[in-house]
Amino acid sequence: MTGIDAVQMDDDERDEFLGRSGTGVISLPTADDDPPHSVPVSYGYDPVEEAFYFRLAVGGSSGKANPTDRGITFVTYGERDGQWKSVVASGRLVSTTDESLSTESLAGLERTERIPLVDVFGDPTSRVEFEFYRLDPDRFTARAERVTDA
Repeated sequence: MTGIDAVQMDDDERDEFLGRSGTGVISLPTADDDPPHSVPVSYGYDPVEEAFYFRLAVGGSSGKANPTDRGITFVTYGERDGQWKSVVASGRLVSTTDESLSTESLAGLERTERIPLVDVFGDPTSRVEFEFYRLDPDRFTARAERVTDA
């Protein structure tokens, strides 16, 4: 009998799945017992530093007021070669304009592909204010579906 099991991907398999850019969902905690603020986002991934880069809409109505104030979780998943795979990364976002990270962030951004623009805004993207953030994950899990002989 065959079954399905999920196992950890090794670093090379994880990096191949993430590619240099893609899309996923970022979740930011909210006040009190409210559900987290979760939104679709695009990312760039630097496999050298194992860091993610995000272009986030900012401003009063974005729901992400100062995203560096709290921990976040980022999830991306998809099916490749008939197997479901997912990556979950958690930590704190850092603004790429922070002087202590600006040179390092620029090098990391150059190692990513163009970060896709996810257009889920009520206004044209030309009128949406964006800022770039970096995530160096504190927790990083990568799982892949495996077919097992049971």
